[in-house]
Parts: sequence; structure tokens; C-alpha cells
Amino acid sequence: MPNFDLQATLDRIQPVSAQRLSEIQARIDRQAKPVGSLGRLEEFARRYVAISGREDIRAKRVYTFAGDHGVVAEGVSAFPQEVTPQMVYNFVDGGASINALARHAGAEVLVVDMGVACEFDELPGLLRRKVAKGTANFTRGPAMTGEQALQSLQTGIELAAQAKKEQIDLLGTGDMGIGNTTPSAAIAASFCDLLPAQVTHRGTGIDDETLQRKISAVAAGLMINKPDPSDPLDVLTKVGGFEIGGIAGLVLGCAAEGIPVVIDGFISTAGALLASELHPNVRDYIFAGHQSVEIGHQHMLARIGQQPMLDLGLRLGEGTGGALAMTLLEASLQVLREVLTFAEAGVSAGEDQ
Repeated sequence: MPNFDLQATLDRIQPVSAQRLSEIQARIDRQAKPVGSLGRLEEFARRYVAISGREDIRAKRVYTFAGDHGVVAEGVSAFPQEVTPQMVYNFVDGGASINALARHAGAEVLVVDMGVACEFDELPGLLRRKVAKGTANFTRGPAMTGEQALQSLQTGIELAAQAKKEQIDLLGTGDMGIGNTTPSAAIAASFCDLLPAQVTHRGTGIDDETLQRKISAVAAGLMINKPDPSDPLDVLTKVGGFEIGGIAGLVLGCAAEGIPVVIDGFISTAGALLASELHPNVRDYIFAGHQSVEIGHQHMLARIGQQPMLDLGLRLGEGTGGALAMTLLEASLQVLREVLTFAEAGVSAGEDQ
């Protein structure tokens, strides 16, 4: 792996300007409507403009990170591992749910092979960044090496930097990897100081027996590896996934580059949580796309101080909830740009103006 200085990226991450946030809100408050009457749309516009310095979105992109997991050997998923590469082909062919919703949102989808347990031919729309052919089974030892954890972070950081050069103003995160709710639950348990049963749920729709195996696998991974929550890189190494590391790196890179990033559900939030634990200011740049039905998701969102934009009962991943949330961000900016102030519209202001 080339020389990579994670600290150099962390050192570039600054808090979003509180003064700029106040200035934008003051402008919103002068618009011809009761103060606060557009609710969270005002928050979305305020935060987006303060982060990016722009009032429009020139281009949107969703990175869907794919990787396999050794822990599937413990019988934690309703689907076999072969589904991961099959879905990658579906993504690049444009036939998956994320493709449909991204088209609706006007966003490009790029799939990133972080660690799928097979080799792909050259495919348009697939970025080949494989760290290894799947992680190790974390019930027997660490999921990856420290070097592999750094490589996965580096990949995401570099993708954010490239997006900045390409004038992509809004990024979204997605995931694909059979078994990846299991490492995500282990990450949630580590940072939120909760028991495996409090953060482990049904993923792809597993039955009660499989759920108990999954909870046991998370518990075994935590007991054997003893990930240190004060060291996010250790947590990623011990119980993480290559695609989760890639998401964490992308979120870090977005914070360093000043790009708003919309995270998807449980797996994406595990990556965003890792990034936020590496640097507290990262959370300023995150928009939580939706509330997953996975029980651990609410605890991770609370840890990073994020309120979900949507709650639609989604549990698919891929970036689907994030793509939907992008449309709300765009709507909030249209309101910011187009709604006149009381003075401009010739409307009498209320006493609260």
C-alpha cells in the first residue's frame, strides 16, 4: 500500500461555521412565511449551503461499496455469499433498486469493489479497489489486518477527493455485502456500549433461529477480539468490513473536502460512526438519509447526533434511502433560492419577523 497519512486527512477537517449557519437561517427567516414553518427543510438548506458554499447542486453521486464477509460461515444470513457479486452485476447493469431511485434523484451510481470474494472483468460503472476477497471470520480472530483497514479508509478518502475535482456537490453512500449487518451490529455494540442483542436484528429477513446465531456471532467476535472503542481503527480491524471501511473513508474525505454526504441505513451509518469517532467534526457534514428498521440503527444515529430525514420502513441498503433523501435536499435549496422575502414580495411581516 502506498504511504498514507490518515492524520493528514483528519487535520484538514474543520467544524462548519456557526456564523455562516446563523446568516443563512436569518435569510430564511426573512422569507415570506412564518418563521420555522418549513421545518426541517430549513435545516437541510442551511446546513448544505454552510458546508458547500453553494446554493445549488451541480451533480450528485452515490458510491455503493461492495464486500464479502467471512462471518457468513456462521450462518448469519438468509442469502448465500454468491448474491454479492450477482447484485454487483445488477447494479452496473442499472437494474437494482438503487439504480431506479438514483435515476429519480438525478444521481450517478458508481459501484466500488472493496472486497467481493471473486474477480470481475472490466465493467463500466465498477471501480476496482479490492482490498482482499472478503474479510476473515471475526468469530475466530480479527476481520482484517491493520494495513487492510487503513487501505479501505484510504480508498474512500481518495474517492471523495476525486469527486471534488469532478465538481460533484453531493455524495451518497450505499453498500452491498451478504452478512454485512453482522459487522455493523458489532461496530454499534462497540461504540454504543450495548449488548449484541440490543443492536442485532433480522437483516435480510432471517428467522428466529438464524437471528440467535447472528447474535451469538456478534458476541463471539466482541469477546474474542476485544475491539477498543477508544481506537476506531482497532474496531474496524477487529470486527469491521472492507466496504464499511470504504464508507468511513468517504465520509472522512467529504468532511475534509467540504462536501455534504448523505448516508444510507444501518451499514452506511456504521461507516459514518467510525468516521465520526475518528474526528468529532465529521458529524457536521453528515445527513442521515433515513431511519432503518434495524434496531441498532437508532443507537448509532444518536451517537453521531443525527436525526433521520425519512422514516419509511426501509431495510434494503444499496444507498436507496440516501438517494431518496437527496431529493429533499434539492427541494430545500429550491425553496431557499426562489421564495421571496417579505420586502421583495410586498407582504406585511408578522410580529415574529
